[in-house]
Amino acid sequence: MRKALAVLVGLCLLIPPAQSASRATVFLGARVVDGGAVIEDAAIVVRDGKVAAVGPRGKIQVPADAEKVDVADKTIIPGMINAHGHVGETVGLRSGAELYSEENVKRQLALYARYGITSVVSLGGDQEAAFRLRDAQDKGTLDRARIFPSGPVLSPATPEEARMQVAALAPQKPDFVKIRVDDNLGTAPKMTPEVYRAVIEEAHRQKLRVAAHLYYLDDAKGLLKAGVDFVAHSIRDKDVDDELVGLLKAKDVCVCPTLMREVSTFVYESEPAFFADPFFLRDVDKSLLDQLKDPKRQEGVRASKSAQQYKQSLVVAQRNLKRLSDAGVRIAMGTDSGPAGRFQGYFEHEELRLMAEAGLSPRQILAAATSDAARCLKADGHLGSLRPGAWADLVVLAKNPLDDVANARAIESVWLAGAKLAR
Repeated sequence: MRKALAVLVGLCLLIPPAQSASRATVFLGARVVDGGAVIEDAAIVVRDGKVAAVGPRGKIQVPADAEKVDVADKTIIPGMINAHGHVGETVGLRSGAELYSEENVKRQLALYARYGITSVVSLGGDQEAAFRLRDAQDKGTLDRARIFPSGPVLSPATPEEARMQVAALAPQKPDFVKIRVDDNLGTAPKMTPEVYRAVIEEAHRQKLRVAAHLYYLDDAKGLLKAGVDFVAHSIRDKDVDDELVGLLKAKDVCVCPTLMREVSTFVYESEPAFFADPFFLRDVDKSLLDQLKDPKRQEGVRASKSAQQYKQSLVVAQRNLKRLSDAGVRIAMGTDSGPAGRFQGYFEHEELRLMAEAGLSPRQILAAATSDAARCLKADGHLGSLRPGAWADLVVLAKNPLDDVANARAIESVWLAGAKLAR
């Protein structure tokens, strides 16, 4: 950690205060937690929406005309990244492409941001509005999380269709091409290796990356051998092994556990404890809770074989998360939030809790939600960090999340591109 801190401070001291007409904002006195580095009593200089300098307060030259923000005794972390969400297709407990609108996308991204989730990788269901918002998000102030869309989930039946679908999507420059390789617990056909290999080959020819929804260990190995770039869910049928670890580490392929996806399948068999959590209630439509408390709905979940299977799958997913993390596989925090009943913003904090329950340390979890997620998105240096040159997307916390990752809920303010978000 000392080496990381020395490098970070060294970078900061090489950068003089920016000389421009724009007024800087300086955050003074907070503990900064950024990847492996921790800086006590820090100063962060922000100008033109980006971090200009960061380091111990006594070593940072503060511009004389800067607006000063007193954050003494607080902790500042980079804005968190949800590496697997869905945006725009849900209203209340209804989901569908017909509900998609730019207004809905903006509303949901603003909700994420209020919970400190300042970037969202949207893995499927994205329409033109999402790409338009993505292309504009680096050009001015923001009042919502950043979005990185994938477009539709591709579902070709043949290698020829696979190549055609990827080629048709390519002009939109999706951040990932999303496919599903899953039989929904034996109830649906699964994409064949011949087809997913064609998707991956064509995507790479188009200089695009592929994210795969999966469930089974054998499918994960097949996809990795075919060159898939991102594993968008946990392996949940059996324990991972050394072969899988080797395949993941060989090309630094990230795994996004989405533990809360499993929870969402069974948690409404009764009234969840989080229905009484003020952190949840502050931003939820209370009428949805009444619908989810309906005894008939609850009985349907209890009687669902798939829901009960996914409950068992969560145990396997958490065990595999710990094994992969211990082995040095890069983990990206994600939730699959966005569909009905998967509450955006709040579910990300519940994901942090489940990662801790799996045995990861607060430092590992925060890295998965910030710097490592940014690397998985190929956005390191721009997102998930408070190093000079990164976007000034940051969260001010009243408590130290290194003591307990639940302290990431103690949000005092959220800043996007250096501007304070109205909460």
